[in-house]
Amino acid sequence: MDLFEYQAKELFAEYGVLIQRGGVASTAAEAEAIAADFAANGSPQVVIKAQVKTGGRGKAGGVKLAASPAEARAKAEAILGMDIKGHTVHSVLVAEDVDIAEEYYLSFLIDRAERTFLAICSVEGGVEIEEVARTKPEALARIPVSPLAGVDRATALEIVRAGGLPEHAQAGAAELAERLWAVFTDEDATLVEVNPLVYTGEGRVLALDAKVTLDDNAAFRQDWAAFADPTAVDPIEARAKAKHLNYVKLDGSVGIIGNGAGLVMSTLDVVAYAGEEFGGVRPANFLDIGGGASAEVMANGLDIVLSDPHVRSVFVNVFGGITACDAVANGIVSAMALLAERGDAVTHPIVVRLDGNKAVEGRAILAAAALPGIEQVGTMDDAARRAAELAAAAANGA
Repeated sequence: MDLFEYQAKELFAEYGVLIQRGGVASTAAEAEAIAADFAANGSPQVVIKAQVKTGGRGKAGGVKLAASPAEARAKAEAILGMDIKGHTVHSVLVAEDVDIAEEYYLSFLIDRAERTFLAICSVEGGVEIEEVARTKPEALARIPVSPLAGVDRATALEIVRAGGLPEHAQAGAAELAERLWAVFTDEDATLVEVNPLVYTGEGRVLALDAKVTLDDNAAFRQDWAAFADPTAVDPIEARAKAKHLNYVKLDGSVGIIGNGAGLVMSTLDVVAYAGEEFGGVRPANFLDIGGGASAEVMANGLDIVLSDPHVRSVFVNVFGGITACDAVANGIVSAMALLAERGDAVTHPIVVRLDGNKAVEGRAILAAAALPGIEQVGTMDDAARRAAELAAAAANGA
C-alpha cells in the first residue's frame, strides 16, 4: 500500500520526525482557507502540492508556489483534476514555504537480492535518485542494516556521514534517520523515503517530502484504515474483494478464470500472444479461484469477470490437482444455472480448457450439459487463440 505524501507526513509526525506544517484540501476554496490561516500567522507564501501516488509531480506542474490565499486558490484550482502519469489529482497539500539551504536524500528499504534491510543516503537530494545513481554514483551511499541490530543514534550517524552530509547537518539528520527507522520497522513498511531531506536557513533538518510503502501482508496486525484511498479502488476489484476473490482488472477483452496464480499468469501471457493475430486482443483481468471450484465460487468468478463491460469472451483454464476437473465442470454447470436464476444469464462465449486430474470426466460432464456458448478446447494454446478470436469477433459485431 502506497501512502499519499500528506499521509506519510502524518505518520512521520507521530514518530517525532520534523515536517513542514500543512493541510489537505480537496477544493480550491479549502486550499484558500488553509493558506489564509498561514497568512494570519505570518507565513503568506505556501506550496500547493498535488497528492498522487507517483513521482514527477513538479515536472508535470503539480507543485506550485503561491504568495497569497487568493493565489493559493487559483493554483489549487489549476492542479485539482490534473492527470499526472495516469493519476487524477483529487486533493492537494497546502504547506508552509520553507527556507531551504541544502537538500539531501535518505531512505530505508528492503534489499530483496541481499535479503536484508538497506539504508540509502546522499548529499545529492531533490532530484530523482536514479539520476544520481547514474551520473554521480560516488555520491550515493548504500549501507546494509542488520535486522537484529537496527538503527541507533551511532548507526544513524554512520549512515548520514557515509552519504556525505555536511557536519552541520549530521546531528539533525541522524536524529531524523533514527526516527525514520522506527517508522520503517514499527509500521511494517517496505520503503520509507525522504527526498528531499532539507537543511533550512534556521538550521533545522526536516522532511520536505515523504514516501511510504506499507507491506499489505502485515495488514492483519496493523491499523491502516485511515490510509484507505477509495478513489484508487476499481469498483470491480472492490466487489471481487468482498467475494474473497483474487482479482486484478486489466485493460483487455478476454476474461480470465484459472486455478493457481502461476497458471493464471501463464494464461495472461498466452492470451496476449495469441491475441496479436486478431488485432492486439489482450486479457481483461487476472482471476485466481484457487483450489476450490464450487458452484458459488465459479458463479462469483463469472459474475465478476462479466461485469467488466470490456469483456467479450471468457477463458476458463483449469489444471486439476487437489481440486479435480470433474468438480470444476460441475461447478461451471451449476454456476451457469445459478446466474440464470439471479437474472444474470451468461451470453458471452466461454472457452474451457480442462487438464490434469479427472480431465476426461470433467470434459464429459460439460459435453453432456451442452450449455449454449460453452466451447471446450484441448490445449492451452489453442484455447487462448479461440478465446481471442471470439473476443475480436464480438468486438467487430460478428
